[in-house]
Amino acid sequence: MSEGVPGTLEALLVRADYTQEPISEGARGHLLAIECPVAIEINGIAFAVMMASPLDLEDFVTGFLMAEGLARAEQVGEIALSRVDKGAWGQGMVARVSLPSECLGPVLERARRRIGDSSCGICGMDGIETALRPLPVLEPTLRLSRAAVGKALEAMRERQVLGQATRATHAAAFCTSEGEVLLVREDVGRHNALDKLVGALAREGCDAGAGFIVMTSRCSYELVEKTVRAGCGLLVTISAPTDLAVRRAEAAGLTLCVVARGDSMLMTQVDGHGPFIDD
Repeated sequence: MSEGVPGTLEALLVRADYTQEPISEGARGHLLAIECPVAIEINGIAFAVMMASPLDLEDFVTGFLMAEGLARAEQVGEIALSRVDKGAWGQGMVARVSLPSECLGPVLERARRRIGDSSCGICGMDGIETALRPLPVLEPTLRLSRAAVGKALEAMRERQVLGQATRATHAAAFCTSEGEVLLVREDVGRHNALDKLVGALAREGCDAGAGFIVMTSRCSYELVEKTVRAGCGLLVTISAPTDLAVRRAEAAGLTLCVVARGDSMLMTQVDGHGPFIDD
């Protein structure tokens, strides 16, 4: 963590504009919010995995159990925290808590349902392993100008019909190497918007590796995973990334352009080489 701000880590990012001029600034440190999977185990039973900031986790677990209707505050016993380290692919936390026997009915019922449900969410230690499992490593061939990103950002504004009408949705766009917006999908959830876009690309037989994706959201680790699994080598978001998103993107060979607004963006470059012909 950063010494100055708990819950943050410093990452080196390069600021670049949308012109073809050489980048004049070197990489500088930027604080990123730490994001990690937190597995909650109740009386030894794997219950849920939540993505969270690794701060005040005892408060988080207590509030989660109360909000789920599983226990009152006074019923929540000691909460033990331990770390799971998966190296370059990230870190997670396991929170083990004890509840009195009268609270365990819903917990046991969920565990029984999960045994027979192959499509369930990530749970317990298995959930941590799943959340931090290695991704396919990309071998991107995309080459483009930074101006293409600026062009796509500008063009995307007019394509967000639902967002303009409601101011309550996210958009995901697939763009060509020239910055032309080919497809846009919108949803109240950023993950849903990207799932819709990836699904549309697949249904139309489009190669995700031939262009790049723009998201009107922060860059979370889930968006990185979905982009990598789609085979796309460049993800652009208008807001900042988390540390886990940057870490897993670098390990998978995915270039990120984040805080992409106005006349500039921040870039990560895989092994010092991004997809931009004007770097």
